[in-house]
Amino acid sequence: MRIVRLAGKGIVEVVEAPDPTPGPGEVVVETAVSAICGSELHSYNGDGLQQGNGGHEAVGTVVKLGEGVSKLTVGQRVGVCAIAGCGNCAYCAKGQYTWCPRFRFYGNMHAERFLAAANACHPLPGDVSWEAGVLLTGDGLGVPYHTSTKIASPDIHTVAVFGVGPIGLGNVLMQAYLGRRVTAVDISAARLAMAKNLGAGNVVNAKEADPVAQVRALTDGVGADACIEAAGRPETALACFAAVRTAGTVVFNGEQKALPISPSDHFIRRDITAIGSWFYHFSEFGQMLNLYRNGLRILDLISHRYTITQAAAAFEKFSSGQSAKVLLDCR
Repeated sequence: MRIVRLAGKGIVEVVEAPDPTPGPGEVVVETAVSAICGSELHSYNGDGLQQGNGGHEAVGTVVKLGEGVSKLTVGQRVGVCAIAGCGNCAYCAKGQYTWCPRFRFYGNMHAERFLAAANACHPLPGDVSWEAGVLLTGDGLGVPYHTSTKIASPDIHTVAVFGVGPIGLGNVLMQAYLGRRVTAVDISAARLAMAKNLGAGNVVNAKEADPVAQVRALTDGVGADACIEAAGRPETALACFAAVRTAGTVVFNGEQKALPISPSDHFIRRDITAIGSWFYHFSEFGQMLNLYRNGLRILDLISHRYTITQAAAAFEKFSSGQSAKVLLDCR
């Protein structure tokens, strides 16, 4: 089978590899569509991955069943959650796989076939296309939806999203759908235009203006009720604390290293709440599906489509900062 290999330093290859073999509780999925995530740029720009790729958002058809798999059938259409729980703990009983102390991560989904945990597969209804499915069961909508559950208070009316890559754009779409006034902050004019199309009432180009001052000006000097950090950069994280109102909430989506945070200045004296939000709960798929069926425009998050043989061009476009969600057709 063909698989995408991130060789590092911006080099992407499509190579031949053996078909995966399912172990107990696993299945092999023949890939229809996969989606590129911003977290993969670390390997793309860095030292690469000798074993393939970090692709972890994909949909397809089950073609092989491992021992003990009884709730899926060969030929079934599925979307796959990359985080699989152990299946035996209290968190797994609630479908909260990301909280499972023994969760497993499944990658290598930019390929003609990939391995997945059976208990992390969502059967896709007939009214869900491959493209919608990969957003509903991966990071595309999963992270923004899970984030929305952390800031569900009716007291939140204004939201500033710092960094509108694919996850940030998903947050713009989700928060605008919920009726919040959204301000999008980025340094890419192209992505700010996408944010405007997805519902942002205001956009701020941080290359041209002080984003903190702009967010405060747009909220009558008070600051946003909630700020979402989706760029994974120290400067945007600190800007979120500066731009949020007293007693407001900062949500972290972007992975990053340690920050120079002051408990007194950033939290205590302004009553700030800071929340982490990672991936999504497996059990949240039904709610996301309902949002899609009720008109949430998730397909507008897709800006570019490539075939698996064009993987190098797909990653180049994604890394340019000029795209939203980029898909690979692996059929």
